[in-house]
Amino acid sequence: MKEREVYLENVSLAEAVDRFFVDLEESGALRLTGAEVVSVRQALGRITAEPVFARISSPHYSAAAMDGIAVSAKDTFGAGEKNPVRLKEGVNFHYVDTGDPLPPGCDAVIMIEEVHPLGDGEVEIVAPCSPWDNVRGIGEDIAAAELVVPENHRLRPQDLSAILAAGHTAVRVRKKPRVAVIPTGTELVNPGEPLKPGDIIESNSAMISGLVEEWGGEALVLEKAEDDFELIKRRIEEGLSAADVVVINAGSSAGSEDYTAKCIRAMGELLVHGVAIKPGKPVVLGRIAGKPVIGIPGYPVSAYLAMELFVKPIVYRMQGLPVPGRHKIRARLSRRVVSSIGTLEFLRVKVGRMGSEFIASPLSRGAGVIMSVVRADGIVRIPESREGIESGESVEVELLRDREEIENTVLMIGSHDVTIDLLANELKRLYPEITLSSAHVGSMGGIMALMRGETHMAGLHLLDPETGEYNLPYIRKYLAGRKVVLVNLAYRQQGLMVAKGNPKGIRGIEDLVREDVTFVNRQKGAGTRILLDLKLKELDIDPGRIRGYGKEEYTHLAVAAAVAGGMADAGLGILAAARAMDLDFVPVAPERFDIAIPHEFYPMDSIQKVLKILRSEEFKRKIESLGGYDTSRTGELIGGD
Repeated sequence: MKEREVYLENVSLAEAVDRFFVDLEESGALRLTGAEVVSVRQALGRITAEPVFARISSPHYSAAAMDGIAVSAKDTFGAGEKNPVRLKEGVNFHYVDTGDPLPPGCDAVIMIEEVHPLGDGEVEIVAPCSPWDNVRGIGEDIAAAELVVPENHRLRPQDLSAILAAGHTAVRVRKKPRVAVIPTGTELVNPGEPLKPGDIIESNSAMISGLVEEWGGEALVLEKAEDDFELIKRRIEEGLSAADVVVINAGSSAGSEDYTAKCIRAMGELLVHGVAIKPGKPVVLGRIAGKPVIGIPGYPVSAYLAMELFVKPIVYRMQGLPVPGRHKIRARLSRRVVSSIGTLEFLRVKVGRMGSEFIASPLSRGAGVIMSVVRADGIVRIPESREGIESGESVEVELLRDREEIENTVLMIGSHDVTIDLLANELKRLYPEITLSSAHVGSMGGIMALMRGETHMAGLHLLDPETGEYNLPYIRKYLAGRKVVLVNLAYRQQGLMVAKGNPKGIRGIEDLVREDVTFVNRQKGAGTRILLDLKLKELDIDPGRIRGYGKEEYTHLAVAAAVAGGMADAGLGILAAARAMDLDFVPVAPERFDIAIPHEFYPMDSIQKVLKILRSEEFKRKIESLGGYDTSRTGELIGGD
């Protein structure tokens, strides 16, 4: 039986940071990297290891500041409209262009526009000049021995120009901190290799190395290691010999094949194993051979956060730089979030401006959902002392995108449809300054977001069982007194998504009660869930008889993925999602999917650009290519109140 590692402890983030970095400081493991000399033209973004002083002045001679004639100022004294002064070329003046050195005996330049040629090499001027008029003196820009840039300065394009002008062709910069990245896991396969059940594509190293390089370091991705104690030790030794820092990805938890903590303990000092953060709890912090060694979890979101919290400060401090903070804003949380006492949670959110305030909408909280980081605009920290955050509560958001991008974001909260992703892409392609940010919380969630003033638009497909009408009855009921414009996105086909070949022979809703059929549902408030419940009521079927009725997913693609993965035999969704997962499709009912826009937002330039795309023939063709859509009314105003 394999020995199972256990957490040494579960310390707070503050204690883990303090313990780790105090040890690195006291042991000398957190030291500046050495220096190297590089060509100035190759030094962009590098950090100076010493100050750069000018070797020469710039300009290093007295130069004409503009096109004209070089003169001795004393020869122009007394010139005026009524007393023009004549000058002779080669005697009293010389023609010069901008940047030319002043000829001997000259100490001023008269602009060519103020010179009146008379012929025979003579010119006339009607105004005097003073010594050094229109002349760039020696050292006007840079004086010899002047400080051009200080030590610990990140070189910018303008800095490179100044250093070259100051007489340098090379500059002494800090060596980039080298970070060895060790992917571990017997289940890992390289990108592009054939996959079998249980295989995981080794993708984390691309993110980890990208972060290191973004912070100014150099990443060395070593060959992946299987879950073997001795093999991982050898990889760590390779990393220590080649780099300043070693990062081990995966194997940091307490499973029988998690060897990171064991290896660090056996080879050096194990300082922390387990930090009270979510996601990212199984972090391992240590030191081997005078170098920091960090074990980060295999789940990508946990890995991302661990890199930000523990590796980023090392990379910056080894370059002699302060760790940059993120811009922060206050925002109102769009829905209630429950958290665990005693654990600091990093909640990923989408953010957009609604009038005078920002709205933050929570994203998926799973540690393995890398798309929650891809889609995130910011992070909200839920303190250890809180059990969560209430809907509408003001929170501090650490921005992952520029605030200007956030300001130009169109918020769309409501039901999911793959055409919304298509719309977001078209908007970004045609109008790069605008972003469509969508949060999938179901049609009723969209109605509630409209009620609370938390979204510019909402995707809806709510069928009213009494009237058989879509969306308008719900708008009249829940948004009474508010003017709302309803625009059609498309008509689409809802149906049961089943495995390829339909091995269970599912033909309709009535088959969901069979004992050999497992179902996967949409969340409460989703238009698809409402449609299902209406069909069940029409057929007099008790939902309790359906195996999996309580299993909920938030998007059509997630339902399709559950069926494709064998977790369910059927799920109600759209044809486009079934096609995306190569599933069969049993039609159940057509429906209308609309976009609701409060009247006050309708005139917005960004909203009008969204509607322009909706109404374009190109966009309609792209929707129809997905399958299961009717775009005959796409972009049309359906109605409003």
